[in-house]
Amino acid sequence: MKRTAMQSLIEWKKSDRRKPLLFQGARQVGKTWLLKEFGKNYFENVAYINLDKNDTAQRIFDNDFSIERIVMSLQLYCGQRIDPDKTLVILDEIQEAPRAVTCLKYFQEDAPQYHIAAAGSYLGVASLQGTGFPVGKVDTLHLHPMSYLEFLEALDMERFAQLLKNRDWETASVFQNRFIEYLRYYYIVGGMPEAVSSFAEEKDFYKVRRIQKGLLRDFERDFGKHAPPDIIANIRLVWNSVPSQLSKENKKYTLSQLGKNATMAKYATAIHWLCKTGLLYRVHRASKPDMPLPAYREENIFKLFTLDVGLLAAQSDLDTRSVLDGNRLFTEFKGALTEQYVHQQLLAETDISPFYWANGSNEIDFLFQHDMNIVPLEAKAETNLKSRSLMCFCRKYKMPYAVRTSMAEHRKDMTDTLPSIQNDNAGDFKFMLENLPLYAISQIESICDETLQRI
Repeated sequence: MKRTAMQSLIEWKKSDRRKPLLFQGARQVGKTWLLKEFGKNYFENVAYINLDKNDTAQRIFDNDFSIERIVMSLQLYCGQRIDPDKTLVILDEIQEAPRAVTCLKYFQEDAPQYHIAAAGSYLGVASLQGTGFPVGKVDTLHLHPMSYLEFLEALDMERFAQLLKNRDWETASVFQNRFIEYLRYYYIVGGMPEAVSSFAEEKDFYKVRRIQKGLLRDFERDFGKHAPPDIIANIRLVWNSVPSQLSKENKKYTLSQLGKNATMAKYATAIHWLCKTGLLYRVHRASKPDMPLPAYREENIFKLFTLDVGLLAAQSDLDTRSVLDGNRLFTEFKGALTEQYVHQQLLAETDISPFYWANGSNEIDFLFQHDMNIVPLEAKAETNLKSRSLMCFCRKYKMPYAVRTSMAEHRKDMTDTLPSIQNDNAGDFKFMLENLPLYAISQIESICDETLQRI
C-alpha cells in the first residue's frame, strides 16, 4: 500500500539537519510496516529492534549512553554491521524502553551520522513526557489512518486518485458516481491499514467489521495498561460517549450526557489523556474569526472527533447496509460520519489545524487560517447547497471567501448573502463561495491558494 508519509521519510533521509526520527501514531496505523518499507527501498540494509517485551534489547540502553557501546551492542543483537550511511536502525515500540527514548538525544548530539528511526504509539510515548524525553533533539513525524486518497490507491484506483490530485474537475465530474460510491465504502472501512488491506483483498464488509471491533477492544485494553488508574473509568465513559455526541445536530461536546453531576473539572484529565494518545481530537470553538485563530480559542468549548471514520461506524454498530443503501439509519447518522470524515482528511492530508464557530442557531463546522486569511468551511452530507449559517457568518464578518464541501460537483459562485442580520443598513455583501466535493477535500489548501490569489 502507498502511504503519502513515505515522501516525508525520504525528505528526512536527505536532510542535512537530520535528527533521530520519532515516528508516532495511534496503534495499528501502519508505523512499523512503513518504516520497514522505507528501509527496504532506500537503504542497503535495516537493523530492526522490537523493544516490546524484549528484556535483552531493552538492557542495551540500561548502563550508560555511550553511543559507541550502544551501536556495538545493537550490531551484536542484530547480527549485522550498522553502517551510518547505509543502514536504517529501527527501534520499534520504543515507549517500552524509556531509556531508549532518552538515548535519542545522545545520538543527535554525539553521532548524528546514524539514521535512527524510532516508532512508538501515542499511548505509550505520551506517558514518557517529562521523564528524560529528548525535547528538541528529535525530528517528529505523525502517521494517521489512511486517507481517502490512499484508500483509492490501495483499491487499485490510482488514476482516480490522480484526477483529484491534479484537480481535473471536468474529468472528475464524469466519474462523480464512482467517487461517491467509494466514499461510502470508506465511511464503512475507514483508514486503519488492516481493515483497508482486508477490504482490498476480499471486499467483505463483515470481515472488516470484525477487524474494527478487535481494534476497539485493543484500545480499551490499553486504557488499563497506560492510563493512570484513577481516571480509567472516566476515560471509558468519554470514549464510549463520542458516537452519541457526534450524532447530535449541535456537535459541541456536552458533559451532561455523561451524568447529572458531570463537570469539566471531573472529566478534563480523561479527555486530555485520550487526545494526547491520538484516539480523540478536540476542535475548539473560536470566539471570534480573527487572526491568529488560536488566540480566540475557547478552552472548554469543543467538539470531539475520533481516530477513524470506520472505527466510528463500528463503535456505533452502524449496519454496513444502511450506509450503502442510504436508508433511514444512515440518514440520521450521516452528518456525524461526514464531519468525522472531513476532520480526518484535514489531519491526514493538510497542515490545517481547524476550529469551529457558533452563535445561537448558526454554526460553521470548521474554521481555519490560510496564510493571512480566515476561511470558513461548511460540511454537507449530501448535495443540499443551502447554507444559511455560512451566509450569515460571511455577511456578519465580511468574509471574502468560503468553502462548502458536499456531494455536489466543484463549482464557484460569487454570492449575495442574506440581508443584514444586525440591521446595520450596510447593504448587501458578496463573497466567493467555492463548492469542493467531499471526495476531494484533500485539495482544500490548493484551491484556497488558487482562488484567494484571484480575489
